[in-house]
Amino acid sequence: MQNKSIEVGRFLVSPMTFPGSDGLFAASVSIRSGRGMASLDRVMRFKPSFPTPGAALSYAAAQGIAWAEQH
Repeated sequence: MQNKSIEVGRFLVSPMTFPGSDGLFAASVSIRSGRGMASLDRVMRFKPSFPTPGAALSYAAAQGIAWAEQH
């Protein structure tokens, strides 16, 4: 499941969540910059699991935005 992408400066932050086998949800985020052949896509997966997809998406979005604001 992917939430809407968020523009942060020159980055496009795309939070995602995936169901785990334990009934919890994993969070990850894609952070893209550039265009075409000069594009870069960084994907971060996070260790904590969450009870709902919304909680996982919120965490991934917050982490991605924080990273983008620092770079």
